[in-house]
Amino acid sequence: MQPDWDSPMAGEDDDDEGQQPGEGDQTQVSVNDILGTLFAMQAGGGPQAPGDGSTQNNSFTRISLQDISRLLNAVGRGNALRGLAALNDPDDDEQDEEDDEDGDDDYYYSFNAAATAPWKGPETTEPQQAGVELLNSGEFGRVGAKARIRRNDINLTKLILNRARRPHPISNKEEYAANLIPNTNGTAVAMCDHNIYTGQFSADSSFYYTCSQDFRLHVFDSTHPPSRAQAYPGLQTTMKVRKTIQGHPGRWTITDTNLSPDNERMIYSSITPTVYMASIFDDSQVQTPIPFSDRSPTDSWHHSYGEGFGIWSCRFSADGNEVVAGGSGKIFVYDLLANRRTVKIAAHSDDVNSCCWADTASGNVLVSASDDTSIKIWDRRSLGASQKPSGVLIGHTEGITYVSAKGDGRYLVSNGKDQSMRLWDLRKMRSNQEFESVQKKFFGVRDFDYRYPPYPGPKCPTHPKDCSVMTYYGHSVMRTLIRCHFSPLETTGAQYLYSGSSDGRIHIWSLDGRVVQVLDRSKTSPMSFDPSEPELPVTSRTSRARAPCVRDVSWHSEEPVIMSAAWVNSHTGSTVARHEWKGMLKMRGALEDWVEKDKQEQQEKSKRRSFRTRSLRRVPGAFADEDDEEDD
Repeated sequence: MQPDWDSPMAGEDDDDEGQQPGEGDQTQVSVNDILGTLFAMQAGGGPQAPGDGSTQNNSFTRISLQDISRLLNAVGRGNALRGLAALNDPDDDEQDEEDDEDGDDDYYYSFNAAATAPWKGPETTEPQQAGVELLNSGEFGRVGAKARIRRNDINLTKLILNRARRPHPISNKEEYAANLIPNTNGTAVAMCDHNIYTGQFSADSSFYYTCSQDFRLHVFDSTHPPSRAQAYPGLQTTMKVRKTIQGHPGRWTITDTNLSPDNERMIYSSITPTVYMASIFDDSQVQTPIPFSDRSPTDSWHHSYGEGFGIWSCRFSADGNEVVAGGSGKIFVYDLLANRRTVKIAAHSDDVNSCCWADTASGNVLVSASDDTSIKIWDRRSLGASQKPSGVLIGHTEGITYVSAKGDGRYLVSNGKDQSMRLWDLRKMRSNQEFESVQKKFFGVRDFDYRYPPYPGPKCPTHPKDCSVMTYYGHSVMRTLIRCHFSPLETTGAQYLYSGSSDGRIHIWSLDGRVVQVLDRSKTSPMSFDPSEPELPVTSRTSRARAPCVRDVSWHSEEPVIMSAAWVNSHTGSTVARHEWKGMLKMRGALEDWVEKDKQEQQEKSKRRSFRTRSLRRVPGAFADEDDEEDD
């Protein structure tokens, strides 16, 4: 994969932001016009302003990438004159020099300024049949609870008060919590001086942990209530810090980290062939190297890059005895008990951005997702005969940023740079022969780089071999490897999917394709606010062009709480926010909205009841009432 960073782009002028092509006297410019202008400028002649017949003879000694970027950005919106003038304006050059001094902010602002109308895919307002069938299949929690949610027939207060009266008390948490979706824009609970790449709860949600670009890993005690903010090196937080681990220096950043199922060990990758493991229950900084390269006699595990590849993703197995890792086109498995690498597969033609285990019952099925747009399924029991995948999930037309498993060995969800999230059923995967028949064909957008928006939209409406079950749109998968997940199985039945977004929002979908909640990180409350208090009124709003980039999100396994890790509007620096579900008494205007909604629903029910009653009275042989005759 390309890294999430690059040299900053030059800041474009925002004066014409929102201008539509063809407005006023603006001229649509073709590619030939652009190339002709650039060649003329390179030769030393000035560009000719169309329409007035005059020629500007300014001399250009060089054309920089910043010049081309500004010109293409201007003419891409139909503003040829502004684009040419931008190249000749000396004040603009001085501004560029100032911008270069603050390249980090320049990168992010220009990133958002260019994406004035990002492609978000089709909007889904009605439940999709394939998703409804999944909800009713029983594989995503209790069907009865979902039916009551659709009828709006769940009253949490009544459920709790009537527990003693029921002949069979409700013991399933989904009956109480399936409808409790975090609905607040969040409160900041941590501020980090560097970009956070992973922010996740442990399996039992007793811990929350992060890794950041300064090669530090922080483990927080999520059972401890927020307190007064405390300052640590590179961190300020209201959460209780269980341990801080200073990681070994790698390449650029720690890209991924994972906590073991017993909550005792943590592993992390940093774009080198070695993953490191550390304990979180003592003060020791001793770390165990887990090497995935073929070491030469002169190499050491701590300082050698071995074969020269990098690990981007790593995960513990369900029993904590093995580690799966993926990187530069390869995936590996390391046996911690035997202290040796047991699997090495040349899996993909491009970088492996994410990998995981397909289920929690066994460690036989591996999953790898790559920039080559495919997700491959590997059964370790058949790898001895051939290093071929057991099947391939095809559907994304751009590289895949993340893949996450439901844990039942059947369903996966993935985020793609084609700005879509897809749900997969392993029982419907394509064979390797089918994949090889289209492997050399490219269905994406040529020269598209997810770090530099906007995404122009897919070249093909669907991949000809698409085998995904459902596709979800609305979020923005740009700038970094945005992550997505299933909602907790125990409390929601995994019936929701959620993802971060580079536009500063957190999207939560129902399996049926509809967006059921959007949380806006640009409206997050400051750290001084209590996350459990009634919501504050929004007195000021962050500009959408400077909204944070939400890289990772995590849903508490026992409570209706989501934690989100977002990069702030400069190139470095992150905040972690806590998003709780709050009832109507804590949400401003929610009670009034509910009363009005309930009034409208009652009126609609009354109309339907009246219609049914009148219809029944008009059956053949029925007597008509006097009121009906008067109405007629």
